[in-house]
Amino acid sequence: MSSGKRIVIIGAGPCGLGAGWALNARGHDNYTIIERSGYAGGLSASFVDGAGFTWDVGGHVLFSHYPEFDEILAKVMGGDMLAHLRKSFVRRLNRWVPYPFQNNLSFLPPEAQLDCLLGLKRAAEVEQVKPAHFGEWIDAVFGEGIARHFMRPYNWKVWGVPHELMSAKWIGERVSVVDFDAVLKNVIMGSEDSAWGPNAEFQFPSVGGTGEIFTRLAAPLKDKIRFNTTVSSVAVDEKVVILSTGERIEYDHLINTTPIDKFLKAAECAPKEIVKRAGELVHNGVIVVGLGFEAPLSDKERCWMYFPEDNAPFYRVTNFAKYSASNVPGGDTERYSSYLCETSYSSFKSIDRELIIDETKDGLLSAGVIDEDTYSKEVTRFMIDADYGYPVPTIDRDEILRDVQTYLIDRSIYSRGRFGAWRYETGNMDHSVKMGLEVVERILDDKAEEVWKY
Repeated sequence: MSSGKRIVIIGAGPCGLGAGWALNARGHDNYTIIERSGYAGGLSASFVDGAGFTWDVGGHVLFSHYPEFDEILAKVMGGDMLAHLRKSFVRRLNRWVPYPFQNNLSFLPPEAQLDCLLGLKRAAEVEQVKPAHFGEWIDAVFGEGIARHFMRPYNWKVWGVPHELMSAKWIGERVSVVDFDAVLKNVIMGSEDSAWGPNAEFQFPSVGGTGEIFTRLAAPLKDKIRFNTTVSSVAVDEKVVILSTGERIEYDHLINTTPIDKFLKAAECAPKEIVKRAGELVHNGVIVVGLGFEAPLSDKERCWMYFPEDNAPFYRVTNFAKYSASNVPGGDTERYSSYLCETSYSSFKSIDRELIIDETKDGLLSAGVIDEDTYSKEVTRFMIDADYGYPVPTIDRDEILRDVQTYLIDRSIYSRGRFGAWRYETGNMDHSVKMGLEVVERILDDKAEEVWKY
């Protein structure tokens, strides 16, 4: 039964849909989800191009930290999921080095192996001090060799932000640190160590791409979602959401899942200092290029690949036809293959949008992902410009978020999700859905949240 609290949710991405799901489960029907686009899923949506290829907004890898997310996934997808063992690689010095790079130095040429091992040894001999930024952390943990061969160039390509501006506090399970003895053993024995990390096994929808999950999750909420509806402003003190049509929607509690900096710009009467603080948060954008070829899926081993070198613009490529045959026309991987390629940009790192697709295709060839024959058999090209790609964990991020989130929470506004919370380390799909579930419990039951912290 509804408690009577009027709840407005801005955004029908994973977090907003998670909140809607929780409200539906509680029988609380006094809520509205406002979504500016005509589809659900946000950055987790999928699209089918004119040639029949399916594309995601980036290389999503579905794994879970939470049983609640697993239960929702099982309910909405049933048996329509495929299980994969992660086989990911770093392209370096014309070699495919299994991921994590630092655990598999034996796959490098001997000179590079020695360079990386000596760097590790010297780093271990230096007295450890608290790193002032991400760059110092890289050098202290991995040493000069690994930093130069992989960590520094790759992270520049991913973030597009100088390492000196980034904090080292966010690392957690995102980066495999090094056991020197284990690395030395792997080099001497020529063995592979690629099982590290929470995504060593992952799932993917058998049909529809990642977006299929959220299309299905949105289905029972369809009467509560207002698609193609734009929020013009929010009268914070009056607790009113104002749409571009002029319509006013009153609320008792507001869940925002849009970028917190953009939300505050639209918040009427928000203090200039708070708006300014939110504007100091840093993000990058990602150009996602999909290239489909009338050439068989010959690479049935690699799931995705990392590219630290400058012979290709992208930092990551997903072997998308391997994830699911339904990602190519007719599910015919004997005829078609497809690659999902991601290139970042920022105020520090520019790209040429007019050339990026051609540069991406050339990069696939020069980096050894495709051969000349496949290169000549392109049948489709697709591009998505995600202007908010990654929330960057800068040194001052947490301090800014404390100020901004305190202001919002004092006014019954809960900013959650990938860019609503602005915490990369809890920005996956499962984190975002769980944040949506938990914020509903906070609103209705005054229960403390676990995933979201500030």
